[in-house]
Amino acid sequence: MKKIILSVLVALQLLSCKKEDGPQEGSNMDEIDYHQTASTQFIKVGEVKFAYRVLGKTDDIPLVMVSPLGSSMDDWDPAITNGLAEKNKVILFDLEGAGSSSGHTPENIPDMAKGVVAFIKALGYKKVNLLGFSMGGFISQQIILTEPTLVNKLILTGTGPKGSEGLSKLPELLESTANLSPEESFLHVGFTKSNASRQAGKRVYERIQKRVIDRDLPLSAQSATAELTAVLKWATPYPDALKELATVKQLVLIAQGQEDVPTPVINAIKMSEHIPNARLIVYKDAGHAAAFQYALDFVQQAIEFLNN
Repeated sequence: MKKIILSVLVALQLLSCKKEDGPQEGSNMDEIDYHQTASTQFIKVGEVKFAYRVLGKTDDIPLVMVSPLGSSMDDWDPAITNGLAEKNKVILFDLEGAGSSSGHTPENIPDMAKGVVAFIKALGYKKVNLLGFSMGGFISQQIILTEPTLVNKLILTGTGPKGSEGLSKLPELLESTANLSPEESFLHVGFTKSNASRQAGKRVYERIQKRVIDRDLPLSAQSATAELTAVLKWATPYPDALKELATVKQLVLIAQGQEDVPTPVINAIKMSEHIPNARLIVYKDAGHAAAFQYALDFVQQAIEFLNN
């Protein structure tokens, strides 16, 4: 496995590259730009210092957003973080060893989940809402299965259960981006080939570059390798995955792109069929980053789900 990981590490780091030319136009964000102005804070949990930011409201049950593969706090689309923060307390953070958080990133999803749980409890919360994107969705599933009393509601996007169909092909997908620019890599992995999807993706990419002051650190080679290792372990066939998800009692919102390549939409369909209180939204002409492509719709649907 190590040989495969090393062969795609360059491509993975390329996907998380940041441009150096400052903020860009093209965002439909509201007047209050929480994403741009929220200060980075730190909290120590054992030997690890977790970096985090708090956006929006200061009361109610917070929404903790769990990042995808190769990402830090600044890789979230501000159209989503700002939109959600209008009605909710939103917490962004870096996983152990990733971005500005210290420590070493675990090489498996269960240990990543333990770190996230420890971080949430260190902040003093006994109940949170979770939003997990891609690998963040794997971690969020693990949390709701092992720490069910901690989770109020769960939102999953661009993700799938243990042993997700198609996920084992991720190294080949990442390797195919090795000679592309950071923007083209972003479009290739997250969006479809249609002009509408690509143009939406370009606007998302510009929004993600917006924050230039106190911008988060890129992932280290150790963290990128560990995350990819964890994702490939999650891709290992696991016959009981859907049976385990059938025990989830919380309300779950699943949002997936119809043409998601890393985690094909069949995974979301199967999850929605087995989680008793799940609702599935499938976005047409959308790929892995469907929630970003349809940011306004996704925010509205997520807010309704969280606040009703």
